[in-house]
Amino acid sequence: MKQIILKPLKTILKNLSVLLLVGLLANCSSSSDKEPIDEPEEPILTSDIDFWLTKGDRSVLLSQQETVLSFGTKANNYPQIEINEGQTFQTIDGFGFTLTGGSAMVINELSSEKKAELLQELFGNGNNDISINYIRLSIGASDLDPAPYSYNDLESGKTDLNLDNFSLDADVSGVIPLLKEILKINPNIKIMATPWSPPVWMKDNDSFKGGSLQTKYYEVYANYFVKYIQAMNAEGIIIDAITPQNEPLHPGNVPSLLMTASEQINFIKNNLGPAFKAANITTKIVAYDHNCDQPEYPITVLNDADAKPFIDGAAFHLYAGDINALTTFHNAHSDKNVYFTEQYTASTGEFKGDLKWHLKNVIIGSMRNWSKTALEWNLANNTSFEPHTDGGCTTCKGAVTISSSGNITRNVGYYIVAHASKFVPQGSTRIESNITEDLNNVAFKTPDGKIVLIVENDGTTNQVFTIKYKDKWSIAALDAGSVGTFVW
Repeated sequence: MKQIILKPLKTILKNLSVLLLVGLLANCSSSSDKEPIDEPEEPILTSDIDFWLTKGDRSVLLSQQETVLSFGTKANNYPQIEINEGQTFQTIDGFGFTLTGGSAMVINELSSEKKAELLQELFGNGNNDISINYIRLSIGASDLDPAPYSYNDLESGKTDLNLDNFSLDADVSGVIPLLKEILKINPNIKIMATPWSPPVWMKDNDSFKGGSLQTKYYEVYANYFVKYIQAMNAEGIIIDAITPQNEPLHPGNVPSLLMTASEQINFIKNNLGPAFKAANITTKIVAYDHNCDQPEYPITVLNDADAKPFIDGAAFHLYAGDINALTTFHNAHSDKNVYFTEQYTASTGEFKGDLKWHLKNVIIGSMRNWSKTALEWNLANNTSFEPHTDGGCTTCKGAVTISSSGNITRNVGYYIVAHASKFVPQGSTRIESNITEDLNNVAFKTPDGKIVLIVENDGTTNQVFTIKYKDKWSIAALDAGSVGTFVW
């Protein structure tokens, strides 16, 4: 039976092979005489959403993905983040860093070409820029300067009640010229300034470290703020807001000052506020500027009926406490603003862990708790995490590290801020979005009508999820520890 069936099959296959070969040869010889056959076109897939990704393992760093994310009308059962632009919250002032004296020093050591390129990348609005739109300054030195100083330093035992010796000279070759270069790139950047210490002759311990401001110098110190704002204004630098004291409950830093809530109330209502009013200064006064574990401090300050009219709101850090303390303050004084002004990443930290924690708390957490700003700590440092004062922070890692040869390393803080600053311009409004599963997120509507959604996967596995907007759905995914910014 096998032989009867197989023998004709072999013959048939042989004949077919000959016929196919003849046909192919004929086609080749007459191809110029025939019309080309139109191949069916592949459907062109367009994405409704731009998707920028950073992975915790650093394999992808703030990179726009080619993933096609389109909105459709078909629902699904994946965890869902629903965007509701009809429910609005606070207006955003910006995202950024503190331009410490040390940051200015290491950036200014770059060649003029490299410095211009770096500043454009940090503060510009081009495709390869991250558009930082908020800067914090120290009034005098912070602990990330080579040594402490104020703008009115005197020999021991001397005083200057008229502030005749007030001068910005200590910043004339560092912070001020760098700020002017930044303002050329972004003239609308907002600036907040805060002192780490008054001049030591105003303090009760005659030291940059700790101590308290003597009551007899409250009026003089208020005028010190006035002179600072006016002098910066004369340089073309507008100070949008100040806080009376950085970390007023941490007198152990170098420099630093202890300022209790009652002292801050007294200073603002009797001296600083009236001094600003008399000088027609519109710079905002923001209370507190310290950790989330003491929300009662700014609440107490704002509870004072005479101090409150001078105060725009309160500023917070998160070295202690919970980010929800910002809402605790907001609920107590909903007519006032909230600012998140400092959080550092450490030289000992891990990229993946810092990326997750800071996106969850500093960027997403502060925004979901009414903050108008989200600022990381210092902008730049050298490879030894310097400069810093003797007694200042030795492990604070900037957004960038600059080597003595001019090599620039972009650290985790750069990507933490960039996932917001690049896409959420000044004047954007936070809108409603729900948190589902381990997908921490926050959403905004920009002044030009775009929607921005920042999502951090805080879980341990890849997460597929749905973005729902105006009764349409788009499916997206994030690896564990990854951050995505979605724009449409």
